[in-house]
Amino acid sequence: MTITTTAPSGNVGRHVVQDLVRAGVHPRVLAHRPQSLDEHLRDHVELRVVDLADRAALADSLHGTDVLFVTVPSTSAEDPLAEYERFGTSIAGAVDEAAVARVVLQSSVGAELRHGAGEIDGLARVEELLDGTGASVLHLRCGYFFSNLLTLVDDLRAGEVPVVLPTGRPMAWVAPVDIARVATSWLLRSDWSGRRVQGVHGPEDLSWEQVASIVTESTGHPVRVRQVPDDAYRRALADAGMSAEQVDAVLGMSTGLRDGFVPEQPRDATTTTPTTLGAWAHDALRPRLREEPGRRGRTEPGAGRT
Repeated sequence: MTITTTAPSGNVGRHVVQDLVRAGVHPRVLAHRPQSLDEHLRDHVELRVVDLADRAALADSLHGTDVLFVTVPSTSAEDPLAEYERFGTSIAGAVDEAAVARVVLQSSVGAELRHGAGEIDGLARVEELLDGTGASVLHLRCGYFFSNLLTLVDDLRAGEVPVVLPTGRPMAWVAPVDIARVATSWLLRSDWSGRRVQGVHGPEDLSWEQVASIVTESTGHPVRVRQVPDDAYRRALADAGMSAEQVDAVLGMSTGLRDGFVPEQPRDATTTTPTTLGAWAHDALRPRLREEPGRRGRTEPGAGRT
């Protein structure tokens, strides 16, 4: 069985590659920037350099693939939703042309809405495009990535994080490594078919207030959160140089999932994963808070909600 994976240096993809290698698999790895691949893995993978938006080159790289793990690249395009459409059309076309049997997509909680959830709408569109192929498809609907806190290091270091969601409203938070474990478990199976959806919700739902308390305790760095009005957050994003489409995409990931939203996949034994925010914050966030101030990154869609 030939397993192919994308984004081998991403927050989730790098763990998928490592898990596959440890399982005795020699995966095919598609990378846009091959130098980003961990050098210790190079002898254990079949590396191909390809742009996921190049349908012909992607189809060529996918030939012989039985199962594919897809992470749509984060985008800084002026129109993020148009960029997701571009990537999704290319990936779905290549999957069909290469006759890939099964696809596991890293998607997001909120994609079930299809419209109104900002950048998550882009992932919803990719889901639809893959559903229209001849492949069996599993959509992983992931919660808010712990690693998105790394894009807020400057705010955390300053002691206050501005958010749009009500600070006491709980939502699913998940460690990227746990998403990878779920993805890998499905990649290694050959006994599933059709369209499936799997929630990946982390160990528990957490509010931003709870997150601030956990981060404070785990890192020793006092942090609090402050809810800001939508208009103020919109102005801050625009002042940071974002286009109107980018602002709508980022803000919508909060406002679209705010009022009465309940994930389609409930929290149960199949959607709950083990890594706690406290453990992750101690290992990954605490060292970053001790570094020199840097540049704010971009929240990762797939569960990027501020």
